[in-house]
Amino acid sequence: MNHSDFWRGRRVFITGHTGFKGSWLTLWLLSLGAEVWGYARAPEPGHALFTDLDLDQATGNADWGKLQHKLGDLSDLQAVSRCVQDAQPQVVIHLAAQPLVRRSYRDPLGTWATNVQGSLHLLEALKPLQHPCAVVMVTTDKVYANREWDYGYREEDRLGGHDPYSASKAAAELAIASWRVSFCGSGAHQTPHLAIATARAGNVIGGGDWAEDRIVPDAMRSLAAGEAIPVRRPEATRPWQHVLEPLGGYLLLAEQLATAAQTHASTFNFGPALEANRSVRELVEAALGHWPGSWRDLSDPNAPHEAGRLHLQIDKAHHQLGWQPRWPFATTVERTVGWYRAVHEGASPLECCIADLESYLSPCP
Repeated sequence: MNHSDFWRGRRVFITGHTGFKGSWLTLWLLSLGAEVWGYARAPEPGHALFTDLDLDQATGNADWGKLQHKLGDLSDLQAVSRCVQDAQPQVVIHLAAQPLVRRSYRDPLGTWATNVQGSLHLLEALKPLQHPCAVVMVTTDKVYANREWDYGYREEDRLGGHDPYSASKAAAELAIASWRVSFCGSGAHQTPHLAIATARAGNVIGGGDWAEDRIVPDAMRSLAAGEAIPVRRPEATRPWQHVLEPLGGYLLLAEQLATAAQTHASTFNFGPALEANRSVRELVEAALGHWPGSWRDLSDPNAPHEAGRLHLQIDKAHHQLGWQPRWPFATTVERTVGWYRAVHEGASPLECCIADLESYLSPCP
């Protein structure tokens, strides 16, 4: 998967490269020899994986690619357009977003502006390109109208969203689909150069996520401080997957878009195997098996709404792209907690990330 002969020297434009997933993706692409152009806001204050990895300084390894690190906001169409024109990308992976449910209740307008208008600004900036470009627009598993089903959502299921974050991402899916059918093609008002797909991933965990109001960062901060882990919704279930799983899916989808453009210009779910759909309680207790501690129940019936049950069907990605998850739930938790504990004890974040990437890409037993 993700052969270096495809990515070596390829110009890749990533939005949100300073975030958790963006930092991992940038590292992966640099290791494959890609020429990465990153466009994002500065990392969040405090701990940030991008800063810990020194990715803006790239690496001294001659076999690795190079990073062009640009700070900017997707609300600035002219700035995005200038950066795209400078990069002349062959692949675009759009990760930039306001990704937190609870923050979306505090800043709904900012969430909608970033997740919808920001996505459209990027597509508008790509329109003048005069060469083929594969575009992967990343949304979320929360775009579906959640009915608390026991079975997984498929790509053709109804979109929706109770909270501002979920609704804004569902709206982004509709806007991207409309843009694709309106402006991709051979008409006078269209461009023949862009192949656009959207990708919906499950709940990602992995080393280096320090965001607020996420269970793994909250848990790791508590364990490092010798405190009980605060758990808001212990019985809520999520499709837990290591961050490398969907990133591998995005890279594979981009490869397929670049070689069989319109065949895959649609929507794909990237989630874990069924056994990884676990409750928050199970996730926390599994984590405590690798870093002993305790947890406390902070359930609040008056808290803002969040989905209780969530699960993705990934048949389409398997059959059309040949993609499937590589790590089971136990390995995902082990590698995630191991990363945080090792870094807490003085290990290099970069070396820990490279070790996880090498393990993930090694042949399955």
